[in-house]
Amino acid sequence: MKTLANAKDKEEIVQRLRGIRPESQRRWGKMTAPEMVCHLSDAFRISMGQKAARPARTVFTRTLFKWAGLWFPTRWPHGVRTVPECDPKLGGSSPAEFESDLGELWGLLDRFTRQPDGFQWAAHPIFGPMSEKEWMRWGYLHMDHHLRQFCA
Repeated sequence: MKTLANAKDKEEIVQRLRGIRPESQRRWGKMTAPEMVCHLSDAFRISMGQKAARPARTVFTRTLFKWAGLWFPTRWPHGVRTVPECDPKLGGSSPAEFESDLGELWGLLDRFTRQPDGFQWAAHPIFGPMSEKEWMRWGYLHMDHHLRQFCA
């Protein structure tokens, strides 16, 4: 199972992210490529405790949904709504200058995967508390999902 803890898997994500341009066309969903970059950054900020997010979880989302989302061998479905704090059209960060926003994402990805990490993992707004192993798996799946949204 792919994870950002694996250098080869992280490099795959990095290479795919290098192919994103401000004008990249989405294959599904409502976000533009610049909004997607901000969305990914906000999600990393929440995971590392740099941004607060109101919990939108239930016992179901913290257990079965979390397990299936992280470990079931299938791609995440399209159309699952994010929390408002990660939605650039609601309470999330709005795009500014694409190269600067992308640079911010690079820095957050680096910090998220750095060992030792130097921060306390926050609870995921939907999945609840997660281990570092779960966060690394989530990080890969989340980035993969949105990179597939804009390119293969």
